[in-house]
Amino acid sequence: MSQLSERPDQPVVGVSMPHESAHLHVTGTALYTDDLVSRTKDVLHAHPVQVMKAHGRITALRTGPALAVPGVVRVLTGADVPGVNDAGMKHDEPLFPEEVMFHGHAVAWVLGETLESARLGAAAVEVELDERPSLITLQDAIAAGSFHGARPVMLTGDVDAGFDDSAHVFTGEFQFSDQEHFYLETHAALALIDENGQVFVQSSTQHPSETQEIVAHVLGLHSHEVTVQCLRMGGGFGGKEMQPHGFAAVAALGAKLTGRPVRVRLNRTQDLTMSGKRHGFHATWKIGFDAEDRIQALDATLTADGGWSLDLSEPVVARALCHIDNTYWIPNARIAGRIAKTNKVSNTAFRGFGGPQGMLVIEDIMGRCAPLLGLDPMELRERNFYREGHATPYGQPVTHPERISTTWRQVQADAGIADRKREIEAFNAAHADTKRALAVTGIKFGISFNLTAFNQGGALVLIYKDGSVLINHGGTEMGQGLHTKMLQVAATTLGIPLHKVRLAPTRTDKVPNTSATAASSGADLNGAAVKNACEQLRGRLLEVAGTQLGTNASDVRIVGGVARALGSGEELAWDDLVRTAYFQRVQLSAAGFYRTEGLHWDAKAFKGSPFKYFSYGAAATEVEVDGFTGAYRIRRVDIVHDVGDSLSPMIDIGQVEGGFVQGAGWLTLEDLRWDTGDGPDRGRLLTRAASTYKLPSFSEMPEEFHVRLLENATEEGAVYGSKAVGEPPLMLAFSVREALRQAAAAFGPAGVSVELASPATPEAVYWAVEAARKAGAQRGGHAHSGGEAPTDASALSNA
Repeated sequence: MSQLSERPDQPVVGVSMPHESAHLHVTGTALYTDDLVSRTKDVLHAHPVQVMKAHGRITALRTGPALAVPGVVRVLTGADVPGVNDAGMKHDEPLFPEEVMFHGHAVAWVLGETLESARLGAAAVEVELDERPSLITLQDAIAAGSFHGARPVMLTGDVDAGFDDSAHVFTGEFQFSDQEHFYLETHAALALIDENGQVFVQSSTQHPSETQEIVAHVLGLHSHEVTVQCLRMGGGFGGKEMQPHGFAAVAALGAKLTGRPVRVRLNRTQDLTMSGKRHGFHATWKIGFDAEDRIQALDATLTADGGWSLDLSEPVVARALCHIDNTYWIPNARIAGRIAKTNKVSNTAFRGFGGPQGMLVIEDIMGRCAPLLGLDPMELRERNFYREGHATPYGQPVTHPERISTTWRQVQADAGIADRKREIEAFNAAHADTKRALAVTGIKFGISFNLTAFNQGGALVLIYKDGSVLINHGGTEMGQGLHTKMLQVAATTLGIPLHKVRLAPTRTDKVPNTSATAASSGADLNGAAVKNACEQLRGRLLEVAGTQLGTNASDVRIVGGVARALGSGEELAWDDLVRTAYFQRVQLSAAGFYRTEGLHWDAKAFKGSPFKYFSYGAAATEVEVDGFTGAYRIRRVDIVHDVGDSLSPMIDIGQVEGGFVQGAGWLTLEDLRWDTGDGPDRGRLLTRAASTYKLPSFSEMPEEFHVRLLENATEEGAVYGSKAVGEPPLMLAFSVREALRQAAAAFGPAGVSVELASPATPEAVYWAVEAARKAGAQRGGHAHSGGEAPTDASALSNA
């Protein structure tokens, strides 16, 4: 076993414990960015000047009326920017735009003594617009040929020959919705300037180093003149990877120009209308199966709704292409990706980062084709699993493919699938207007940033002469438990009790050039960097201990806060060891670093091994559907998920549960709606509050919810044998959607293939039920098995 994955005696990792800030969360004493405003003197409040049109060039911007409003101190416009007027990394996101690109685009910011004065000032700013045509829907953009960014194509094998060798060929298309992050804490930043002109920004950001970089280039400064700190976030889910930079830059610019601290905090409506979402996608596809129902070829085009600017759309599409295979071997494939440019907010990272969109396409295909092939969907899926020696369409060997089958079998055993399927058949035969179904789906999700350079992490660990330890690392805490795991890693590596270790907020002046806390890589990168720093310190302390105990350093072990010499009873308490090291002038601080080895990626050829490893899992979901309304309930969920050797089992199980529920929300409930009419509100987000945007709540939770972590699953070459957990569980929710599809199909004859919209709201499920009933009526109401395709033009065709 590698040094990185090997665990010492009595490790603190692997022990179930609560989140390090859990007591602060539940008592309301945890501090977030905006809580610091009340602790800061003379703060000015910023309010955006939003233009409520979808597209148009600004012909006049009059700020004079705002300055006449009592309490207004200044109005920030593009003329005030001393550096680069851009809030993105692609230089296509002007911080103060001359052209309005989406409904609610902020074109200026008003600073006031109070938030109310700033709001009134923003309302007084006069904006004249030369309105222009707008593209709101993905279909609008595709029809108009409106695209931006790269257009990757992933090729493997001989696609045409694969189709020639196929006994069954099906074609179809599929469009599915975007998703709002809806973190509890909206975007927030607080900026101030010290006596030396140093800019200090408190920001709710997943990527402090990039926030630092953007603030610096907007202000015309070097990065060493800007410090960004993130205390914690009240949720991020990817929505705070790129999007916070502009808000932090507005606060910093205001502070630089006025000399006073400036606060930016969006209210919920502003956050919903100004910040990006998960990319909605459109897919067209053609798939071929051989006579044994194994995939022979796949030809697909995936189009992402990028919104008005690129943001992270290119890597999102790249990851979607890399995950369209999910758990299935596809020997011949041609998958094209493109990004539609629409007049909507710029879509951005969201948990899974394009992976869920790519995987949803193949799972939709499998769910639609299984009845046409006369197969149970579980059988079709299992028949096409990756096996030993298989590689992905982009050329990466699939390691541990047996875990696909292992989790699949374990979840079936845990859930008692065989018995319950018989019970469901009996229930459905006895109930004409209510149907149940049970679906099982699996996942294979690659872990690492697609951009190889991002796969690095840093840490700074300080031991004070009283024996207490302070760790700094480059990852940010958004409720996911990263800090808890880092405390456990540090305590394990040093061999001391957890209470000896404290963690400092993430700051760019402690650990520079960090990657975003994203791509499920936070624990892998930062954990390995913390371990590296602690190993340096432990090595120095072992030398001191060896001298004190009269033995070689290699014969000393530090366990439970005590250094002991092997083979003798001599020991030295941790505090005494540290104090002795201090008086011997031994360095008690260390900078740790880690870079993920073995990665390579050719973005142009779309070939390589971009991922360190794959995470696996399987979920079984049972649903019940009301045939009169399409309303449904999730009766039971069973999950077996692979996190390697868990660093913190309670944290990981919580992540699996939360990811699954968020995925179920995306696939079944969360329905973003935009005004697509030609009236004055064209482009307006209609679902701009919790009252109109349906989020999962207690009533949508499974009545039974069983989560088990895969055992004996050490991941060689990862920190203490663990695996990532943040994103992969979200895709386990495919089982909910597939169960709903099968329940809807149960209202029709055997072998009927029903299309199901995404999100599969009760309304969408009702129409799927009606389609199944219609298929039954067309066949004379008699049960029928086989592969007859639906007759409507929008459905699958058996080519």
